[in-house]
Amino acid sequence: MAASSSPLNLSRLCVASAANGGGFRNPVVEGDGIIIVDHGSRRKESNLMLNEFVIMFRDKTKYPIVEPAHMELAEPSIKNAFESCVEQGARRVIVSPFFLFPGRHWHQDIPSLTAEAAKDHPEVSYVITAPLGLHELLVDVVNDRITYCLNHVAGEKEECSVCAGTGKCRLYN
Repeated sequence: MAASSSPLNLSRLCVASAANGGGFRNPVVEGDGIIIVDHGSRRKESNLMLNEFVIMFRDKTKYPIVEPAHMELAEPSIKNAFESCVEQGARRVIVSPFFLFPGRHWHQDIPSLTAEAAKDHPEVSYVITAPLGLHELLVDVVNDRITYCLNHVAGEKEECSVCAGTGKCRLYN
């Protein structure tokens, strides 16, 4: 099925990175804690990838308080991550869903789980950001993944860390 011509108002996309000239000031301040929350998986390797992403994010942004959380199926939970942020001195917690698009988890589950975690810390405010959504840089990420995998299938690259050992990155007939 072909993609339809844009029914969305693309002028309202959340685009603010320096890489694409976003131009917003960075409102993350000392005393902010960030939780990057994904769905969670029964597959340990998938959950460990969030930890790796959080390390990459912390190293690149230099934000001192960044914690991973899984919405369900694995630890740390949003409650555990919220507690960890507070223990490290956070006075505001920013919950960033590591989801592509807004669905039930963003509309209901993450707000509910975050509100429950915040009950123990009435002195701490929190905000839940938009999911990744439609962002120019995701076009580059998807294109990089396609290019790398096609180079692997052609025998020009090793398997990437996501596919390594799974046998999934191959040409099917």
